[in-house]
Amino acid sequence: MSDSVTWADPAREAACLAWLRQLDPALGIDPASLRPASADASFRRYLRVEGAAGSLIVMDAPPDKEDCRPFVKVAGLMAEAGLLVPRVRAWDEPHGFMLLDDLGERLMIDAVTDAPERDRQALYLRAVDALVTWQLASRPGVLPPYDHALLARELALFPDWYLARHRQVTLKEAEQQTLQAQFDLILQRNLAAPAVYVHRDFMPRNLMLPRDAGEPRLGVLDFQDAVHGPITYDIACLMRDAFLSWDEEFVLDITIRYWQRAQKAGLPVDADFGDFYRAVEWMGLQRHLKVAGIFARLTLRDGKPKYLADAPRFIGYIRATAARYRELAPLARLIDQVEGTDAVSGWAFGRV
Repeated sequence: MSDSVTWADPAREAACLAWLRQLDPALGIDPASLRPASADASFRRYLRVEGAAGSLIVMDAPPDKEDCRPFVKVAGLMAEAGLLVPRVRAWDEPHGFMLLDDLGERLMIDAVTDAPERDRQALYLRAVDALVTWQLASRPGVLPPYDHALLARELALFPDWYLARHRQVTLKEAEQQTLQAQFDLILQRNLAAPAVYVHRDFMPRNLMLPRDAGEPRLGVLDFQDAVHGPITYDIACLMRDAFLSWDEEFVLDITIRYWQRAQKAGLPVDADFGDFYRAVEWMGLQRHLKVAGIFARLTLRDGKPKYLADAPRFIGYIRATAARYRELAPLARLIDQVEGTDAVSGWAFGRV
């Protein structure tokens, strides 16, 4: 990544530098040290800047495209719960600039990709601890509900963006009805799960190894879309990652350990692990149908083709889960028809 920051709008660059210069002198901000840190799938990006006590992060979120209020709210909720999250040091709400703690430079995804299994397991269990901590703080009425309407809008991304625009498939009326019936079944199953706080993108790309080696907590990032919804969602997200895949033995191991810790903590998971695991699979299916649509939209609408390169991974998740459950056979046939693939004869989370 280049050390220079590019600005599409010179006026926005001037506004950012002027804001940095007027911040509390005790912070010791050096505007000249501003450099890229990372970008995400939204219109938000992150810059790094030097201060008196080390580096800090500047969030650049144009207010006409991004609303930072949910970020601030959820950051507060997570900090109160005991999670390691970036503290908001300053916020220029009218311009969409925010100064945050810098949690580090190494994401969990970078650490686990080629790590020995023992080290990989230890990192995932730290992620599980963060997830249980977050869910224990849950209260109804605080975050938006992950309800039928929102889940249905997310599922609609699959036919609208992945099928129609990316694959350029026009479904016949009977196929549309079949797909809607399958979506209705998925929604029914997933909405039966008890509701807790849901990060909504809880995966190694959004978990940070802290700078302090003695800090047991992983840093949690990209939490602004948090909602109150199915307890199965975040563990499905963690273990059925859009960017990483593991064999089923490892997925089962971490999911069982999460289930055990959640039970011990008093969270409302199923008493029987088999029931819980099936619920996680159905939730993962919903997520990956949504992700397929989102990644197609990022490519076709937003000009970010790198995301769709991971399409084989989450289409593989969809096909495998749909093939595992008799009720989902119509969805499995539709996916195989669209993708030009043969019916799944086995089950694996093998690395893609």
